[in-house]
Amino acid sequence: MKHIFFILCLLTAFHATSQKNIYESNTFDDLTEAHEVLAIIPFLTHLELKNEISKKELRAREEKEGYAVQNALETYFSQRKKRKKFSVDFQNIKNTNALLAQNNIDYTNIDVHTVKELSEILGVDGVVSGNLDLNVMLSDGVDTEFNFLDYFLGDADYGRIGVKISDGKTGKLLWKYEKEINKKSGKNTDDLIDRMMKLAARKFPYDREKRRDRN
Repeated sequence: MKHIFFILCLLTAFHATSQKNIYESNTFDDLTEAHEVLAIIPFLTHLELKNEISKKELRAREEKEGYAVQNALETYFSQRKKRKKFSVDFQNIKNTNALLAQNNIDYTNIDVHTVKELSEILGVDGVVSGNLDLNVMLSDGVDTEFNFLDYFLGDADYGRIGVKISDGKTGKLLWKYEKEINKKSGKNTDDLIDRMMKLAARKFPYDREKRRDRN
């Protein structure tokens, strides 16, 4: 029995360490030296739900999830910014979405526009964007009750999220954070974003303390 428990612990630890992956450009400091404001745009979402629904309804739900992540990230960054944790500001997402709409850009066509184009339209120095792959409606809330069996059967895996920051002037990728989503990730979108960004906090490139250590 002890051996089985030990193996389960090892598998759980391995699963946890494989859940996140962080990349940062080696030219980050040079490209972001004059960065003051970033915009957060809706995340591109791909849903694979167990229940059958129409393509129209599926697209509507994907859009809902994409905007939910945008909102959750703004909430997280706003809370941290109040504590003067970041060296940049974040554009209000209502203003972001309004400016996009004024230029006939919405969730359905935002992916055909480059980072440089979006940054110019939004008047920002960089863009926070990403992708979300899900098999549940995370924004509606999910089951977080722990069960070892669920992990072995795959029922604890809800998908994957990737958050990236790109330079507005060059369009180059500056930072990227990927993480698997499962029962331990959070009960809803806000919870997920709060937990995952706290895990990445020490490596978030605009963190004041991190940048001070570099210099």
